[in-house]
Amino acid sequence: MLLARCSRCQQNGGMSSIYVRDVSDGALTTLKVRAARAGQSLQAYVRQLLEAEATTLTPEEAVEQARTIAARSNVNADDVLGAITEMRQARQ
Repeated sequence: MLLARCSRCQQNGGMSSIYVRDVSDGALTTLKVRAARAGQSLQAYVRQLLEAEATTLTPEEAVEQARTIAARSNVNADDVLGAITEMRQARQ
């Protein structure tokens, strides 16, 4: 079971805390090794992963953004498909 809790009441400089429980030993070891290789603490490494995930558009968000852009401009279908392709490639 994975349990995450956001401590909005105990914000520190506008940042919240997330507690993750029941992470497998294998996953934790892998994350620790990757953090060490990156010269980061485990906390900094996981925070960076979460920030990157939060700033990456989901396919649904990308479609909505493309529709919004298309609605206010002279963008054609090829432009929209190109933007979606770029966003997908950025995720890889």
